[in-house]
Amino acid sequence: NGLNAFKDGKSIEVQSLKKHLGEDNIKRLINWTLKYLADVECPVKRGTFIEFRNGMINVSPVGRNCSQEERDAFEVFDKEHNIRPKMVAEMEKEFADLKLKFSIGGQISFDVFPQGWDKTYCLRFVEDQGYSEIHFFGDKTFAGGNDHEIFEDARTVGHTVTSPEETKKMCTDLFLQ
Repeated sequence: NGLNAFKDGKSIEVQSLKKHLGEDNIKRLINWTLKYLADVECPVKRGTFIEFRNGMINVSPVGRNCSQEERDAFEVFDKEHNIRPKMVAEMEKEFADLKLKFSIGGQISFDVFPQGWDKTYCLRFVEDQGYSEIHFFGDKTFAGGNDHEIFEDARTVGHTVTSPEETKKMCTDLFLQ
């Protein structure tokens, strides 16, 4: 839910989207998003289309309140109609001045956050700790996916997975045999 780094159970750094962007830019982004979503055709629309978090904004064209069945249906619909990729492309143009990153993740949403606040942010806290390798496992490792940057980062060994079971098997094969 945003950027909050912990070490030994204590918070060592927190980033605030509100402080970074300022209220006027947050309102600009939210107002534009709501207007855009009003014209998006989806099989269903439920609720909680925008979720403001400490370090990011999560946008869901179908709404985060959808059922699992509706979530699955939107995922199929989105793959066919590119709802999220089209919206992200428009937002990249509209908000270029804010230097934001738009990252598609999961089945129904995408995240909006300042450039550099992706999953690689965590590496600054562990890269000098003497680890010989840092492995990352993710399902959205493609360009534009919310795992892409850390998957491709030279400081990590990236693995694409499709399920928790596959992740467990890979970890067992890599580290426990």
